Amino acid sequence: MPTLGLILAATAAVASFVTAWLVMRRAGRLGLVQAPNARSSHTMPTPSGGGVGIATGGTIAGLLCALLLPFLAVPVIMASVLIAFIGYYDDRRPLSARWRLGAQVLLMGAVVAVLPLEVLVGLTGLPESVVMILVTLAGVLWINLYNFMDGIDGLAASEAIFLLLGAALVALAFEPAVLDDPRLWWMVGLAAACLGFLALNWPPARLFMGDAGSTYLGLMIAFFALTTLTSFWLSLWQWLILAALFLADSLATLGRRIVARERFWEGHKRHAYQALARRFGSHRRVTLLYLAIDVVVLLPLAWLAGRYPAWAPAFALGILAVLVLLALRLGAGAPLQPVAEEPGAGAENGE
Repeated sequence: MPTLGLILAATAAVASFVTAWLVMRRAGRLGLVQAPNARSSHTMPTPSGGGVGIATGGTIAGLLCALLLPFLAVPVIMASVLIAFIGYYDDRRPLSARWRLGAQVLLMGAVVAVLPLEVLVGLTGLPESVVMILVTLAGVLWINLYNFMDGIDGLAASEAIFLLLGAALVALAFEPAVLDDPRLWWMVGLAAACLGFLALNWPPARLFMGDAGSTYLGLMIAFFALTTLTSFWLSLWQWLILAALFLADSLATLGRRIVARERFWEGHKRHAYQALARRFGSHRRVTLLYLAIDVVVLLPLAWLAGRYPAWAPAFALGILAVLVLLALRLGAGAPLQPVAEEPGAGAENGE
């Protein structure tokens, strides 16, 4: 299993890079060149839609799971391909928020329907139908939060790699037997697909993932979180810790905009990570900072939550509270303020 899984992961990385490169080369003909606007953090027209490469590589990575666990994997692959296609269409010709949200609810609901929810029913004491609705809505919220965080070069792709590999490492630390589970290698393969795309998206980005990639990754990460929860690989608290940076930044920004009675569903550049990018004059520094916090703080904390499960809620809620306060302090959701760049700072697309 590990050997085949690594081969699939390498294939997924190559397929992702090649597909994304082809999209980049033909972006003008496909109508995928994204011009800078008041809501974007880049300064030059840049091809978008590169998330098609991630979806291609991720689908290849899921083939082993589709062969061994078809009743689980096949519906998930179909839902993820559909959400990537809708995102790709939206990258070319924007869809209304109502249609996007409706499709996300249906596709996330299809993913939730193939999962064994008895575990969550037992934990919550709620009827299965209520659990299914709540989990579906939580998944849709995560898809959109992840989409919100795709605003500077390299951030969303590198975060996906961290979440997938971090979750796999934490699971392996407590249950080595998962090494023979095809779902683990699907996670590794999807991380490899993100790495293939990241070769073109690392600051200064030559290609953006667009909604084709961010909504696909949102749905797939939600699926892996749910399937590992129901299989007792990781706890909810461990997933909240691993995703704490994205959750804190996006929820703090969203909450602040809702309180201000703004049209919170519309695009903007008022997340904490975008404020940091303006302050630093660099996308790369912010992406590396987020990765450093992920690896140095959140990954060990997720391991501690598994080692000391009684303390897991305190670890998760504590780090989320700290990061939310920090995001608000950095200006998450606040009205834009002019920031003077240092001489020589900044370049095309945030370098």
